[in-house]
Amino acid sequence: MKAPEVPKTLKALVLCGGAGTRLRPITHTSAKQLVPVANKPVLFYGLEAIAAAGVTEAGIIVGDTAPEIRRAVGDGSRFGLRATYLRQNAPLGLAHAVQIARDFLGDDDFVMYLGDNFIVGGVTGVVDDFRRERPDARILLTRVADPTAFGVAELDATGRVVGLEEKPAVPKSDLALVGVYLFTPVVHEAVRAVVPSRRGELEITDALQWLLDQGRDVRATTISGYWKDTGNVTDMLEVNRTVLETLEPRIEGSVDPASEIIGRVRIDDGAKVFGSRVVGPAVVGAGTVIAGSYVGPFTSVAEDCRIEDSEIEYSIVLRGASVVGMRRIEVSLIGHHVEVTPSPRTHAVHRLVLGDHSKVQIP
Repeated sequence: MKAPEVPKTLKALVLCGGAGTRLRPITHTSAKQLVPVANKPVLFYGLEAIAAAGVTEAGIIVGDTAPEIRRAVGDGSRFGLRATYLRQNAPLGLAHAVQIARDFLGDDDFVMYLGDNFIVGGVTGVVDDFRRERPDARILLTRVADPTAFGVAELDATGRVVGLEEKPAVPKSDLALVGVYLFTPVVHEAVRAVVPSRRGELEITDALQWLLDQGRDVRATTISGYWKDTGNVTDMLEVNRTVLETLEPRIEGSVDPASEIIGRVRIDDGAKVFGSRVVGPAVVGAGTVIAGSYVGPFTSVAEDCRIEDSEIEYSIVLRGASVVGMRRIEVSLIGHHVEVTPSPRTHAVHRLVLGDHSKVQIP
């Protein structure tokens, strides 16, 4: 049998148009794809993974946060990519994103990557499999505790995909679609065929189901590695923890003799640590000052921050923020240029209007 022809080009379509409502208020002023974990935007991990898989051209779907995404990514050359920006005026679904990218994608195969997703180990293996086998589509799946929050795939006894549904009320499996999809050009016919869902969006799961209904070859890879949709604070902190566990310790900033650095800690050039204890894994960005404080495990402090007379652990602190005089902060995401200080002390006062023969106990 003749081996399938390997396409000369495989492009990437990277989705960065979402509003990030689950990360508000952070995303009122910042694109959700640019919120950092281990002091690097989530989006950058995805772009690096795409480039590592041998992709050189990336179409980036942008919405209201387009200027910020453009400033961060530029022409893509820092990642080994050529970036083309494609405007999506409203978040009308993943299949709609494929529609507006039609001219950019042409007749090339492509990998679609959701810019706020994080996959440990990258996508090189699945991209290589797709190039070699060239099914009409390949999806990535992972088992989740609550399938109702995701697109869900149903497999038969042989592992073949037989059905897909977006956020079903009664899921047929616990296999959720990870935010990475691989397609041949036949998908363009599929996305033209679907109609808006009950959410008012053109769902990529409906397009995949259309391919199945047409007898097309849709294959699945169930990943056992780590994947997160970093759409909320809990998941952002969990991804931050995961990345910090792989941190290479490095001290380029200054640490005075009264300070103690324990474990895997990275202190970037220009950072200063005075009379403090930093326990890794943790990262301290350039220009940040840590004074008289404790910075505990799984904490990322970005550039130009100030942590003074405070304790913080298992948290993300974004650029320019200051935390002063706080006894303990945990499991927190602190935005750009935020100031956290103690509230003024007030006298404890009880105001009472008591009837005759009352009995009152006040601690």
